Amino acid sequence: MFKTIALAGLLLAGASAPALAQDAALRPDQVAYRALYKELVETNTTLSAGSCTLAAERMAAHLKAAGFPDSDLTIFTAPDHPKEGGLVAVYPGKDPKAKAVLMLAHLDVVEAKREDWTRDPFTLIEENGNFYARGVADDKAMASIWVDTLVRYKTEGFRPRRTLKLALTCGEETNGAFNGAQYLATTKRDLIDAAFAVNEGGGGLLGADGKPQFLSIQVGEKLSQNYTLEVTNPGGHSSRPLPDNAIYHLAHALVAVEAYHFPVEFNDTTRDFFTRTAAALPADQGAAIKALMADPKDAAARAVAEKNPDINAILHTNCVATLLEAGHATNALPQRAKANVNCRVFPGTTAEQVRLTLTDTIADPKVKVSIRETRNVPSAPPPLDPKVLGPAEKLAAEMWPGVPLVRSMSAGATDGAFLTPVGIPTYGISGDFGDADGDGVHGLNERISAKSLYGSRDYLYKLMKIYGNLPG
Repeated sequence: MFKTIALAGLLLAGASAPALAQDAALRPDQVAYRALYKELVETNTTLSAGSCTLAAERMAAHLKAAGFPDSDLTIFTAPDHPKEGGLVAVYPGKDPKAKAVLMLAHLDVVEAKREDWTRDPFTLIEENGNFYARGVADDKAMASIWVDTLVRYKTEGFRPRRTLKLALTCGEETNGAFNGAQYLATTKRDLIDAAFAVNEGGGGLLGADGKPQFLSIQVGEKLSQNYTLEVTNPGGHSSRPLPDNAIYHLAHALVAVEAYHFPVEFNDTTRDFFTRTAAALPADQGAAIKALMADPKDAAARAVAEKNPDINAILHTNCVATLLEAGHATNALPQRAKANVNCRVFPGTTAEQVRLTLTDTIADPKVKVSIRETRNVPSAPPPLDPKVLGPAEKLAAEMWPGVPLVRSMSAGATDGAFLTPVGIPTYGISGDFGDADGDGVHGLNERISAKSLYGSRDYLYKLMKIYGNLPG
């Protein structure tokens, strides 16, 4: 997703920053950007009925019109996924020895049904200072900003020291679908090679008064992994109940999973995050976090900290039951009972280690625990690199003075999970601010503040110029 609002419960203490400024009228460059943004948003890129390839072609046309030669534009598709293609664009730098900086965004969006939405989800609507449509935030805001940024650089004649690259991909929103970022990382690594990448994932929170409360940079994320718990049984007639019942075995297994607590863990990102935010928490939670950083086995402190779901989400691995399926007839003993358990795995732990932990916790040989499709391999988070974080935070402090800045680990999943393991550290940096309710991302009536969108555009335009001229 384009921004992370999971931190809202942690940092609701008001900042002294002014509300986001509202322009009386759009600047000419904003008018041009809005048209590009509208075109991308209104290009349906759902897995069921849309085409990322068409969206990629349309964005490539904007770059070509700005003067990009065909040699610097690559539309890629896999033969068996013709509508799930993407785009890589290269903006050459002056120093061929300096590693590039990659701009990453995904074109695909979550499914949306017209009958459920107040407005047509595939028509860009601007009302009450917000843009509404599927993908206006996740992730066509960033995708359109990246294309617009390169168009502006080309028009201005800006020549960075480092090459800037853009990768627009498909498949981020659907586990098991063809994923363009994974495809590029495994088969076209040289095409996207870079010192680091800037991606979705970071973002800020607006208070009820419209004032920015904080701005985060995402440095690392959990591994999202599904597990199947399954019990099979010969079954029989329900008039002859037996103690060996598949549903009961599964029910006891799920109770055991619910009761198990994975060990508390910290890495550089989460330790930095909690160090910066502990003072903004309620006193008991702040004290609990400090105690846990001193002793992760402090059970009393853990009980207090885990009451806050936003703390609990990034304090350790979490596993939760999400789907159930059992039985075959109302008058028969069940022959099969199955559940899906979704785990968000703390960096450094493998999917197999979690499977073994679940198996040991359930302690029932009748319950088979298996790993479902694997989205990506686990990896350590990117480093807290001052060459990356420093410019982003300095610019943010200039644009939004007084707004607290934090580094966060996402409990969700982005396409950065495919790039960091192959040596392209990927950071979530957006400069976008949203409401505490998540702005309808992945849900109904998705929206983004127009002021926030234009502010993010200005921020990323300036930031990529800085990154493009980094030494080394």
